[in-house]
Amino acid sequence: MRGTTHRILTTLAALLALQLGSLVAPAWACGCGAMIPDEDRRIGVDREESAVRWDGRTETVVMRFRVHGNAERAAWIMPVPDRADVTLGDPELFDALEELAAPERRDRTYFWPREDDWPFDVGRGDGASAGAAPGGRVGVVGRERLGPFDVARLTATDPDALGDWLRANGFALPDRLTPELRPYVERKWEYVAVRLAPEKRGTPLYGELTPLRITFASTELVYPMRLSRLAAQRQTLGLSILADHRMEPRSAIGGARPEVAFSGRIDRPEGPVAALTGGAPAHLTVLEQEFPEPSRIDDDHVLRTVADTPYRRVVYTDRIATVAGVPAWLLATGGGGALVAAAAVLTARARRRRVPSAA
Repeated sequence: MRGTTHRILTTLAALLALQLGSLVAPAWACGCGAMIPDEDRRIGVDREESAVRWDGRTETVVMRFRVHGNAERAAWIMPVPDRADVTLGDPELFDALEELAAPERRDRTYFWPREDDWPFDVGRGDGASAGAAPGGRVGVVGRERLGPFDVARLTATDPDALGDWLRANGFALPDRLTPELRPYVERKWEYVAVRLAPEKRGTPLYGELTPLRITFASTELVYPMRLSRLAAQRQTLGLSILADHRMEPRSAIGGARPEVAFSGRIDRPEGPVAALTGGAPAHLTVLEQEFPEPSRIDDDHVLRTVADTPYRRVVYTDRIATVAGVPAWLLATGGGGALVAAAAVLTARARRRRVPSAA
């Protein structure tokens, strides 16, 4: 008993240490931007959810982060291919999309008993499975306060000048991130810089942040990812895309193969989904992708139209086949003989448990 208690306490201590370690792990980048806390502070992104609407001319990205750590403020920057409008998003959008793309649940039966079924579950409990820089090289398009966000919309012709402006205006930027902005400067992209701060002063950023909605003109569906190559930990990307057709990435851009979790036509969008599509029908594609080694990310995601093949995940619940509550295998084999065989199996198991192990 004492040994069992010791093992349980050791396991709990290890789990606690792992959890505490995650609270101080830096998250320099996430999804489609860079999340930078104050100096000597840490912020981690538990989950990033993004919904994208694209009609062939205009793209809208709605993002929501779930964060943890000890940072009271953090800065975040996202490159965009054209002039952006920024507003607050609807938190209920993500619940609505999750409901639309929910897996189908089905029961699946099997004939012969498994180890968690009678008679093999004897003695096993209930049988449940375990389970502006100088020179004008930075231009300020606009700066607004949106709820907990201080949002600056910027242009830049020099990545170093952009880094200087951000640092001078309270948007801390690590030196190693500045070179990663050069490809966007060369393509004359613009930037959305955001300072995050909890509404109550002195409170660390924690939990789900208010969604941010960013809209810009774009003749192709693009999702910025390059800055995530600086992440110290593996990254997970989740995208819900509402467009005229099913959309998939042109390449994996250094991550695992993107997987389609849902594909289907939404003919009559409602609530926050209708607000995002303007009430127009759309094809919903839900994509998931893992980036085990973020340093291998070599580009932004560009998505292309593919065939509108519908897809919905199916989650099965396995149940043993029964007739009037009696296992079908027992009826089919003649209950008496089956019971004798089951008794023999259980007796043999009991004998094996009584045999002492070798020293």
